[in-house]
Parts: sequence; structure tokens; C-alpha cells
Amino acid sequence: MKFYIAIFFINFTNLYAQEKVIGERKLGLETLERITKNDGNKIVSSLKKNFPLLAQSIIHFAYGKVISRDVLTDQRNEISTVSMLAAQGGLDLQLKVHIEGALNVGVKPEELVEIIYLTKIYAGFPKAINAAKVMESVFKERKIKLKKEN
Repeated sequence: MKFYIAIFFINFTNLYAQEKVIGERKLGLETLERITKNDGNKIVSSLKKNFPLLAQSIIHFAYGKVISRDVLTDQRNEISTVSMLAAQGGLDLQLKVHIEGALNVGVKPEELVEIIYLTKIYAGFPKAINAAKVMESVFKERKIKLKKEN
């Protein structure tokens, strides 16, 4: 009898774990789509062929477990992400996706520009300049015009 109970418990635990993974994957896909629209999906799809585990990790872990949490709003989450990517430098692809994502969820272009100014102070001019160039290309693609500053 104990054997059958143990087998039932193991099967139930496995089923629960599988359902949890499926739920996190679904949530990850929904979050990825909500924030990045097609940009994130294109990148993940391109990774699936040669790097399936990496693609799964982006969907399941990054978007399904972390970015989907409801502690920060999508706007705050994207502002934080853009800030970290800009400060690290050399992450142009990811920075572009998250600048696009920030705009998709309602972050104002002027708020993103402020991130560049803060990057200049805390990470240095070269990283700020590189991030500014990525941002400039996104703004150009979206036909976003900024007000001239003094």
C-alpha cells in the first residue's frame, strides 16, 4: 500500500511540476508579446533552431518567472532594464528590444533620454554615447521627434 501511495505522490508531483512549467511558459509568452510585440518573438524564434535551451530560458525564466511578476509595473520594469543594459554597454540588441518594449508599454521618449543622461554620470560617456545611438535609431524608426533642449 505504501508503494502505491509513493507512486501516486511521485506522479502527482511530476504532473504538478509539468503544469507549473507549462503555466510559466504561457505566462512568459504572454509577457514577451505584451512588452516587446514582434521584436522579442523574432529574437526568440531565431534562437530556437540552434540554441533551443536559451530560447526556452528567455521565455520560461526571464519572462515567465521574473519579468511577469506584478511587483513593478511594465513601465518601471522596462525603465530599470534599459538603465541596466545602457550602463553595461555592448548589449545593443537587448537594449534596442527593451527601448522598443519601454515605448510599447507607455514610457515616454523623454524619460528614456533621461536614462542616457544618468548613464553618462554613473557608467561613463562611451556607454552613454553608445546607448544614445541605439535609442536614436529606435526613435528614427518610429518617427519620434524630441523637443530641442537648451
